[in-house]
Formats: sequence, C-alpha cells, structure tokens
Amino acid sequence: MKSSVSSDAHPEPKYSETATRILDAAEGLFVELGLEATSLRQITQQAGVNLAAVNYHFRSKDALFEAVFARRFAPWARECLRELDALEASVASGKAALDVEAVVMCYVRPALALSKDPSRGGAVFVRLFSRVLVENHRQLRETLSREWGHLVTRYTAALGRALPRLSSEEVAWRLHLGFSVMFHAFAGNDILKLFGRSAVSARDPDLIVKHMVPFVVAGMSAAPSGKPAAG
Repeated sequence: MKSSVSSDAHPEPKYSETATRILDAAEGLFVELGLEATSLRQITQQAGVNLAAVNYHFRSKDALFEAVFARRFAPWARECLRELDALEASVASGKAALDVEAVVMCYVRPALALSKDPSRGGAVFVRLFSRVLVENHRQLRETLSREWGHLVTRYTAALGRALPRLSSEEVAWRLHLGFSVMFHAFAGNDILKLFGRSAVSARDPDLIVKHMVPFVVAGMSAAPSGKPAAG
C-alpha cells in the first residue's frame, strides 16, 4: 500500500538559530502560563533577542504560537499516519487483524516516542497540546482542521471498521474520548495528588501506556451507549 503521508504536503520548516531560540523560549512559557498570559516581552527576555527578531521571524504572538505547536505536532501526526498505513497494509495482506488495540497503538506509539524525546519537545509539548485541547485558540484550531483534518478522518474510518456494530456518531465519541485521555495522561498531571497521597506515577510514560491502553481499548470496545454489555 502506498503511504498516504507526503513530505511535500507538510514540509519540515527550517529555522535559523535565532528563530529556534525564540521557539524554545516561547514553548516553555506557553506551557507554564498559557497563550494569553505570555507576553512578547517575556519571550524576548527568555530567548535573549529583541522584539524586532520576533516580528521578523513570526510577525505576531499568535503566529509564533502556531509555529511552536506545528513544529512538534506535524512530525507526530506524520508518524501516526505512517503507523496507520503500515497497519492497513498488514491487514490487507492478511498479516494482521484490524482490532481496536491495533488502531489505538498507531497513535500511542508515536506519542510515547515523542514524550520521551526532549529534542522533539518531550513532555513539554504534550502539556502544551493538553492546553490546546481545553483552551479556545481559534486560529490554531482552524489551521489544524484545514491541514490535519485527514488525520482524524483516517483514524475514525479505521476505528469504525474495527467496531462495525457502532454508529458513526458513537465511533466519533470513542475516538474523541480516547485522544483526550491519551494527551491528558501523557501531560503528567496526577489528579489524585490534588487530594493527598497517590500511588500513581504520572510522570513515567511507559507506566502511563501500561495502564492507559487497556483502559482506552475497553472503553472504545464497550457496548453502544445505552445498551447493557453482553454477559
């Protein structure tokens, strides 16, 4: 099967040393403070550059935020699509079955690799993505929909084939909840520690995957909403 991932469709941008410093500084501040609370002055001070450099490379704070996000998201999304291409090729050749866990692992494996690789943003980017999921960044959401809507379309179709008894609406909900659980889990937020001691090690990506995947697969594979499980 020919891969659906084209390097020409989403070419990897090349950044100068100065632009990279700006991106790194902005990334950390956006994660810590959020888009609205982060000022260009804070970014320039952190990066050791002047405001003219930010304007030259990125034009505005919104465009900088979009560049920060795209720098990390695009490689992850491409890898997710490569994983799905490989799975569908194996299914077509009879070497693998298209089940829910196989589909889930097509996006969990790239997320796990990303979360453990500081050169690709690591847990910092995953926490930034978690912010994007709950905050209303209209411009970024429009860009994601326009440039990466096919990612969701592909995964929705694959999950629908793995769960033929579910309606398209039900499949969409399962994918929405699965993606949400994954990124919030990888963000390393131990919710239970808000209430006291916790045995959860929410900062260990391998432990997160060990406990999260069975949970997500079971949820996705459950009986349709409103219907009791068989047996």
